[in-house]
Amino acid sequence: MKHLRLLLNFYIHSSMHVALAVLAMTYVTLLELHLGPDWNLLYFVFFSTITGYNFVKYFGLARFHHRSLANWLKIIQVFSLFCFLLMLWFAFKLTFETLLWIGVFALVTFLYAVPFLPRHLFMDHERNLRNIGGIKVYVIGVVWAGVTVLLPVLNDGAAFSMDVWLTAFQRFLLVMLLMLPFEIRDLQYDSLRLATIPQKIGIKNTKIIGVVLAVVFLMLEFLKEELTTKLIILTLAITLITVLFILFSNKKRTDYYSSFWVESVPILWLLLHFVF
Repeated sequence: MKHLRLLLNFYIHSSMHVALAVLAMTYVTLLELHLGPDWNLLYFVFFSTITGYNFVKYFGLARFHHRSLANWLKIIQVFSLFCFLLMLWFAFKLTFETLLWIGVFALVTFLYAVPFLPRHLFMDHERNLRNIGGIKVYVIGVVWAGVTVLLPVLNDGAAFSMDVWLTAFQRFLLVMLLMLPFEIRDLQYDSLRLATIPQKIGIKNTKIIGVVLAVVFLMLEFLKEELTTKLIILTLAITLITVLFILFSNKKRTDYYSSFWVESVPILWLLLHFVF
Protein backbone atom coordinates (compact mmCIF):
# COMPACT_ATOMS: atom_id res chain seq x y z
CA MET A 1 0.00 0.00 0.00
CA LYS A 2 2.87 2.37 0.80
CA HIS A 3 4.35 1.90 -2.67
CA LEU A 4 0.97 2.54 -4.28
CA ARG A 5 0.66 5.77 -2.28
CA LEU A 6 4.12 6.84 -3.46
CA LEU A 7 3.20 6.11 -7.07
CA LEU A 8 -0.07 8.04 -6.71
CA ASN A 9 1.76 11.00 -5.18
CA PHE A 10 4.30 11.01 -7.99
CA TYR A 11 1.48 10.76 -10.55
CA ILE A 12 -0.19 13.82 -9.03
CA HIS A 13 2.85 15.94 -8.12
CA SER A 14 4.55 15.34 -11.47
CA SER A 15 1.44 16.86 -13.12
CA MET A 16 0.60 13.72 -15.09
CA HIS A 17 -2.94 13.76 -13.74
CA VAL A 18 -3.66 17.37 -14.69
CA ALA A 19 -2.03 16.73 -18.08
CA LEU A 20 -4.37 13.81 -18.63
CA ALA A 21 -7.28 16.10 -17.68
CA VAL A 22 -6.19 18.72 -20.26
CA LEU A 23 -5.74 15.98 -22.86
CA ALA A 24 -9.23 14.66 -22.10
CA MET A 25 -10.77 18.12 -22.39
CA THR A 26 -9.01 18.60 -25.74
CA TYR A 27 -10.33 15.27 -26.99
CA VAL A 28 -13.84 16.27 -25.91
CA THR A 29 -13.47 19.32 -28.16
CA LEU A 30 -12.51 17.11 -31.08
CA LEU A 31 -15.60 14.97 -30.52
CA GLU A 32 -18.05 17.82 -29.97
CA LEU A 33 -16.84 19.94 -32.90
CA HIS A 34 -16.37 16.91 -35.20
CA LEU A 35 -12.66 17.57 -35.74
CA GLY A 36 -10.31 14.86 -36.88
CA PRO A 37 -8.12 13.47 -34.07
CA ASP A 38 -4.56 14.71 -34.48
CA TRP A 39 -2.40 12.66 -32.12
CA ASN A 40 0.57 14.94 -32.63
CA LEU A 41 -1.50 17.77 -31.12
CA LEU A 42 -2.85 15.56 -28.35
CA TYR A 43 0.62 14.32 -27.40
CA PHE A 44 1.89 17.89 -27.54
CA VAL A 45 -0.91 19.05 -25.20
CA PHE A 46 -0.10 16.26 -22.75
CA PHE A 47 3.66 16.80 -22.57
CA SER A 48 3.45 20.60 -22.70
CA THR A 49 0.99 20.57 -19.78
CA ILE A 50 3.43 18.56 -17.68
CA THR A 51 6.28 20.88 -18.69
CA GLY A 52 4.29 24.05 -18.04
CA TYR A 53 2.74 23.02 -14.74
CA ASN A 54 6.00 21.70 -13.32
CA PHE A 55 7.78 24.87 -14.40
CA VAL A 56 5.16 26.98 -12.61
CA LYS A 57 5.07 24.80 -9.49
CA TYR A 58 8.77 24.14 -9.00
CA PHE A 59 10.53 27.11 -10.61
CA GLY A 60 10.97 28.90 -7.28
CA LEU A 61 12.18 25.79 -5.46
CA ALA A 62 14.68 24.92 -8.16
CA ARG A 63 15.87 28.52 -8.40
CA PHE A 64 16.57 29.04 -4.70
CA HIS A 65 17.23 25.51 -3.43
CA HIS A 66 18.92 23.77 -6.36
CA ARG A 67 21.75 22.49 -4.13
CA SER A 68 19.49 20.92 -1.55
CA LEU A 69 16.63 19.60 -3.66
CA ALA A 70 14.82 16.60 -2.24
CA ASN A 71 15.19 13.38 -4.18
CA TRP A 72 11.55 13.41 -5.28
CA LEU A 73 11.96 16.88 -6.76
CA LYS A 74 15.12 15.86 -8.60
CA ILE A 75 13.21 12.94 -10.11
CA ILE A 76 10.40 15.28 -11.19
CA GLN A 77 12.99 17.62 -12.75
CA VAL A 78 14.45 14.79 -14.84
CA PHE A 79 10.96 13.62 -15.76
CA SER A 80 10.00 17.19 -16.75
CA LEU A 81 13.07 17.49 -18.96
CA PHE A 82 12.11 14.27 -20.72
CA CYS A 83 8.57 15.59 -21.24
CA PHE A 84 9.97 18.91 -22.50
CA LEU A 85 12.00 17.12 -25.18
CA LEU A 86 8.94 15.11 -26.23
CA MET A 87 6.92 18.34 -26.31
CA LEU A 88 9.45 19.83 -28.76
CA TRP A 89 9.35 16.70 -30.90
CA PHE A 90 5.57 16.85 -31.34
CA ALA A 91 5.57 20.66 -31.66
CA PHE A 92 7.57 20.43 -34.90
CA LYS A 93 4.77 18.30 -36.35
CA LEU A 94 2.14 21.03 -35.90
CA THR A 95 1.13 23.81 -38.29
CA PHE A 96 2.96 27.15 -38.20
CA GLU A 97 -0.18 29.07 -37.22
CA THR A 98 -0.78 26.66 -34.36
CA LEU A 99 2.80 27.18 -33.18
CA LEU A 100 2.30 30.96 -33.15
CA TRP A 101 -0.64 30.64 -30.76
CA ILE A 102 1.25 28.08 -28.71
CA GLY A 103 3.94 30.74 -28.34
CA VAL A 104 1.35 33.15 -26.90
CA PHE A 105 0.15 30.61 -24.33
CA ALA A 106 3.76 29.66 -23.52
CA LEU A 107 4.60 33.32 -22.88
CA VAL A 108 1.64 33.66 -20.49
CA THR A 109 2.79 30.51 -18.66
CA PHE A 110 6.32 31.89 -18.42
CA LEU A 111 5.15 35.25 -17.04
CA TYR A 112 2.85 33.37 -14.67
CA ALA A 113 5.86 31.89 -12.89
CA VAL A 114 8.81 34.24 -13.45
CA PRO A 115 9.12 37.54 -11.51
CA PHE A 116 9.04 40.52 -13.88
CA LEU A 117 6.75 43.13 -12.30
CA PRO A 118 7.80 46.08 -10.07
CA ARG A 119 8.52 44.94 -6.52
CA HIS A 120 6.42 47.71 -4.94
CA LEU A 121 3.24 46.02 -6.21
CA PHE A 122 3.77 43.08 -3.86
CA MET A 123 4.09 42.41 -0.17
CA ASP A 124 6.17 39.28 -0.78
CA HIS A 125 9.12 38.50 -3.03
CA GLU A 126 7.12 37.06 -5.92
CA ARG A 127 6.40 39.47 -8.78
CA ASN A 128 4.68 37.31 -11.37
CA LEU A 129 1.17 37.05 -12.84
CA ARG A 130 0.40 34.26 -10.40
CA ASN A 131 0.59 36.67 -7.48
CA ILE A 132 -1.45 39.56 -8.86
CA GLY A 133 -4.55 39.82 -6.71
CA GLY A 134 -7.58 38.07 -8.17
CA ILE A 135 -6.05 37.24 -11.57
CA LYS A 136 -4.82 33.67 -11.02
CA VAL A 137 -8.04 31.81 -11.82
CA TYR A 138 -8.70 33.90 -14.94
CA VAL A 139 -5.22 33.33 -16.37
CA ILE A 140 -5.55 29.58 -15.91
CA GLY A 141 -9.06 29.64 -17.40
CA VAL A 142 -7.95 31.54 -20.51
CA VAL A 143 -4.94 29.27 -21.10
CA TRP A 144 -6.99 26.08 -20.67
CA ALA A 145 -9.75 27.37 -22.97
CA GLY A 146 -7.18 28.37 -25.58
CA VAL A 147 -5.27 25.10 -25.46
CA THR A 148 -8.27 22.76 -25.33
CA VAL A 149 -10.52 24.54 -27.85
CA LEU A 150 -8.75 27.14 -29.98
CA LEU A 151 -5.62 25.09 -30.71
CA PRO A 152 -7.55 22.04 -32.04
CA VAL A 153 -9.64 24.30 -34.27
CA LEU A 154 -6.57 26.15 -35.55
CA ASN A 155 -4.63 22.96 -36.16
CA ASP A 156 -7.54 21.43 -38.06
CA GLY A 157 -8.02 24.52 -40.20
CA ALA A 158 -11.70 24.69 -39.21
CA ALA A 159 -13.77 27.87 -39.11
CA PHE A 160 -14.23 29.77 -35.86
CA SER A 161 -18.00 29.45 -35.72
CA MET A 162 -20.26 30.61 -32.90
CA ASP A 163 -20.23 27.06 -31.53
CA VAL A 164 -16.43 27.24 -31.22
CA TRP A 165 -16.53 30.47 -29.21
CA LEU A 166 -19.36 29.19 -27.02
CA THR A 167 -17.36 26.02 -26.37
CA ALA A 168 -14.28 28.07 -25.49
CA PHE A 169 -16.29 30.19 -23.04
CA GLN A 170 -17.75 27.03 -21.51
CA ARG A 171 -14.24 25.67 -20.98
CA PHE A 172 -13.23 28.94 -19.34
CA LEU A 173 -16.19 28.71 -16.95
CA LEU A 174 -15.58 25.03 -16.22
CA VAL A 175 -11.94 25.66 -15.33
CA MET A 176 -13.02 28.47 -13.01
CA LEU A 177 -15.50 26.10 -11.37
CA LEU A 178 -12.88 23.38 -10.95
CA MET A 179 -10.52 25.92 -9.40
CA LEU A 180 -12.96 26.84 -6.61
CA PRO A 181 -12.35 23.68 -4.49
CA PHE A 182 -8.60 24.39 -4.75
CA GLU A 183 -9.06 27.99 -3.60
CA ILE A 184 -11.31 26.89 -0.73
CA ARG A 185 -8.76 24.25 0.29
CA ASP A 186 -5.88 26.76 0.20
CA LEU A 187 -7.79 29.51 1.99
CA GLN A 188 -5.76 29.07 5.18
CA TYR A 189 -2.43 29.09 3.30
CA ASP A 190 -2.77 31.66 0.49
CA SER A 191 -1.40 35.16 0.93
CA LEU A 192 -4.14 37.75 1.35
CA ARG A 193 -2.55 39.66 -1.52
CA LEU A 194 -3.74 36.92 -3.90
CA ALA A 195 -7.34 38.08 -3.36
CA THR A 196 -8.83 34.72 -4.29
CA ILE A 197 -12.59 34.42 -4.61
CA PRO A 198 -13.07 32.73 -1.18
CA GLN A 199 -10.85 35.38 0.43
CA LYS A 200 -12.96 38.19 -1.00
CA ILE A 201 -16.49 36.83 -0.51
CA GLY A 202 -16.17 33.85 1.85
CA ILE A 203 -16.72 30.12 1.37
CA LYS A 204 -20.54 30.20 1.40
CA ASN A 205 -20.79 32.94 -1.24
CA THR A 206 -18.08 31.22 -3.29
CA LYS A 207 -20.25 28.12 -3.45
CA ILE A 208 -23.26 30.21 -4.44
CA ILE A 209 -21.23 31.86 -7.21
CA GLY A 210 -20.10 28.40 -8.28
CA VAL A 211 -23.68 27.18 -8.64
CA VAL A 212 -24.62 30.29 -10.64
CA LEU A 213 -21.64 29.90 -12.99
CA ALA A 214 -22.46 26.20 -13.38
CA VAL A 215 -25.99 27.12 -14.52
CA VAL A 216 -24.50 29.57 -17.03
CA PHE A 217 -22.13 26.82 -18.22
CA LEU A 218 -25.11 24.53 -18.80
CA MET A 219 -27.33 27.15 -20.46
CA LEU A 220 -24.62 28.03 -23.00
CA GLU A 221 -25.09 24.56 -24.46
CA PHE A 222 -28.60 25.53 -25.57
CA LEU A 223 -27.24 28.47 -27.58
CA LYS A 224 -25.24 26.27 -29.92
CA GLU A 225 -26.33 25.65 -33.48
CA GLU A 226 -25.72 21.92 -33.13
CA LEU A 227 -27.91 20.91 -30.22
CA THR A 228 -28.19 17.18 -29.56
CA THR A 229 -29.73 15.17 -26.75
CA LYS A 230 -26.39 13.45 -26.14
CA LEU A 231 -24.48 16.70 -25.60
CA ILE A 232 -27.23 18.10 -23.36
CA ILE A 233 -27.16 14.99 -21.16
CA LEU A 234 -23.36 14.96 -20.96
CA THR A 235 -23.17 18.68 -20.18
CA LEU A 236 -25.85 18.29 -17.51
CA ALA A 237 -23.99 15.35 -15.96
CA ILE A 238 -20.67 17.23 -15.80
CA THR A 239 -22.44 20.30 -14.42
CA LEU A 240 -24.04 18.32 -11.59
CA ILE A 241 -20.81 16.49 -10.74
CA THR A 242 -18.84 19.75 -10.66
CA VAL A 243 -21.45 21.46 -8.48
CA LEU A 244 -21.34 18.58 -6.00
CA PHE A 245 -17.54 18.84 -5.75
CA ILE A 246 -17.87 22.57 -5.06
CA LEU A 247 -20.64 22.18 -2.47
CA PHE A 248 -18.78 19.47 -0.55
CA SER A 249 -15.43 21.27 -0.60
CA ASN A 250 -13.99 22.80 2.57
CA LYS A 251 -10.68 23.81 4.13
CA LYS A 252 -10.24 20.40 5.79
CA ARG A 253 -10.41 18.32 2.63
CA THR A 254 -7.27 16.35 1.80
CA ASP A 255 -5.12 17.21 -1.20
CA TYR A 256 -6.51 14.15 -2.99
CA TYR A 257 -9.99 15.67 -2.99
CA SER A 258 -9.04 18.50 -5.31
CA SER A 259 -5.74 17.37 -6.84
CA PHE A 260 -7.10 13.97 -7.85
CA TRP A 261 -10.90 13.76 -7.72
CA VAL A 262 -11.79 17.30 -8.85
CA GLU A 263 -9.18 17.21 -11.60
CA SER A 264 -10.68 13.91 -12.76
CA VAL A 265 -13.84 15.66 -13.97
CA PRO A 266 -12.55 16.27 -17.55
CA ILE A 267 -11.36 12.65 -17.71
CA LEU A 268 -14.80 11.46 -16.59
CA TRP A 269 -16.34 13.77 -19.21
CA LEU A 270 -14.37 12.05 -21.98
CA LEU A 271 -15.24 8.59 -20.64
CA LEU A 272 -18.94 9.51 -20.67
CA HIS A 273 -18.56 10.55 -24.31
CA PHE A 274 -17.22 7.10 -25.13
CA VAL A 275 -19.93 5.36 -23.10
CA PHE A 276 -22.71 7.23 -24.90
